[in-house]
Amino acid sequence: MRIMYFGTPDFAVTVLRHVMESEFGKDVIAVVTKVDTPKNRGHVMTPPPVKEYAQSLGLEVLQPEKLKTEEFRNWFESKNPDLVLVAAYGKILPGYVVNNPKYGAINVHGSLLPYYRGAAPIERAIMDGQQELGVTIMKMNEGLDTGDMLAKAKIPSAGLTGGEAEQKLAEIGGELLVKVMRDPDNYPPEKQDLSINCYAEKITEEDRRIDFNQEPVAIYNRIRALVPSAPAIVKLNDQQIKVTDSSVSSDLPTGRPGSVHSLNAKGTGYIRVNCLNGTLDILSLIPPGKNKMSSGDFVRGRKITETDVFE
Repeated sequence: MRIMYFGTPDFAVTVLRHVMESEFGKDVIAVVTKVDTPKNRGHVMTPPPVKEYAQSLGLEVLQPEKLKTEEFRNWFESKNPDLVLVAAYGKILPGYVVNNPKYGAINVHGSLLPYYRGAAPIERAIMDGQQELGVTIMKMNEGLDTGDMLAKAKIPSAGLTGGEAEQKLAEIGGELLVKVMRDPDNYPPEKQDLSINCYAEKITEEDRRIDFNQEPVAIYNRIRALVPSAPAIVKLNDQQIKVTDSSVSSDLPTGRPGSVHSLNAKGTGYIRVNCLNGTLDILSLIPPGKNKMSSGDFVRGRKITETDVFE
């Protein structure tokens, strides 16, 4: 069997690793991933994680800017894959990629479909306070995560950050994908209920903004969902702070939402903030131009007072 793999971030690396370490590893003929992108302050062109991993194994890697070109179609058809595997590739695949291979295309999607179709299923599920997260192995069609479901696996979401959940689901998803490939007859396709409208849109700058007019648990869920890739942000004294860890406090609010309730400079410390119907402890953060630090260090550095208000 000739297998072609489409994927881009660390999630896709983990899934590909499970395939390569199985009996199907010898069948992978090529990997398709997104183009290199500029990173950090120096805007250094950085390859996607899947590219680095695939090249370390000596696999052929292609990084097309667009898939709907004659050049890519000719290359794809020249490879004549029997099966396409997809995990967090980041682009919609043309119909011929999904339909032409003998065994079609199978996707590893980071949600319990039909809920959270789309680009940011793990983050959105955590932000919404879902008690369970999951991964679905699905047979792809030309829709956006609308194909028939083949298998699912669940994990509890309690306390997990977006990054931690992604890592766990990638491991589970990779294992489950290999099981489905080994015994496809044991995983009959199941139609999705497409009337369920629960789309997981890409995380935007607006999604990252903390609003202390919300209840503490909602803010806590937002903060943990976005760590580490795009931490939640809030303004303090006209400077943008990234918040990387928090917990819900049992104290009642003593002022308007966003105002400082109390400060603790001992050890790792905390910054307790008034919210709607409660309070939230900020436990770690990233000030402008600085590395991640504990709230205790931030308070000891006199970067905040009990009269300050988060905007």
